[in-house]
Amino acid sequence: MSRPEHTAPPEIFYNEDEASKYTNNSRIIAIQSEMTYRALELLAIPDDQVAFLLDIGCGSGLSGEVLDEEGHFWVGMDISESMLEVANGREVDGDLFLQDIGQGMSYRPGTFDGAISISVLQWLCNADKTVNNPRSRLKTFFSSLYSSLARGARAVFQFYPENPAQIEMIISSAMKAGFTGGLVVDFPNSTKAKKYYLCLFAGFKDNASEAPKLPKGLDEESGAQVAYASKRTREKRRGKDSRKELKDKNWVLHKKELNRVRGKETPNDSKYTARKRRVRF
Repeated sequence: MSRPEHTAPPEIFYNEDEASKYTNNSRIIAIQSEMTYRALELLAIPDDQVAFLLDIGCGSGLSGEVLDEEGHFWVGMDISESMLEVANGREVDGDLFLQDIGQGMSYRPGTFDGAISISVLQWLCNADKTVNNPRSRLKTFFSSLYSSLARGARAVFQFYPENPAQIEMIISSAMKAGFTGGLVVDFPNSTKAKKYYLCLFAGFKDNASEAPKLPKGLDEESGAQVAYASKRTREKRRGKDSRKELKDKNWVLHKKELNRVRGKETPNDSKYTARKRRVRF
């Protein structure tokens, strides 16, 4: 399979046609969803916590839909204007920004509780323009990301490395920016199922008694599966969702305020907003 990052810069490769094909391909949707659930699993967010997450290279919002399903708030950024236009057309819930991550980010320090990125990191390693130096862009990206994350937060990147040298360049750039952590490889002995996840820790929480441990990769022998994905499959088979409800009144009010800012027609708040209704028999 050819590597798209060798074809053209991402803002050119993901034009209107590619953005549409990517978003409407059922196989891509399924793979994107599974890898996003795995990234969430590696973030290790407590079940009772609603997190504010950064989706790096959000594209048309496929991974953002998974974040919505899990009850989290998110901000997405991508270099492809066509991808973001598709995301806007799909009316995703996250706030979207057109941004080249290789130029860094300008969020306030400690803004996000975590970050995920699906199939994006390898693009930073490609010198597709004479002004682009991979090491310099990686340094700028990881440094600004470290500042944007709350202390003790995690960032998880699913990516497709081209060779061991590229992996070394990425990890060393992240460590120099202050991150700890390392590489998690799922199904290392499989040709098709093998996946690389870079799991990074942005410092330690104040009440942490010890440094966080790098999660273990999944493998065929243990029969391990992605907990989120298998859980969702069981719930769909039962025809109901047994997860703890995270979309409380504060969540509803926040969503309504976002819709007002975006100019959408939104009902006024009242004492009945997000009120739980009694079950009628």
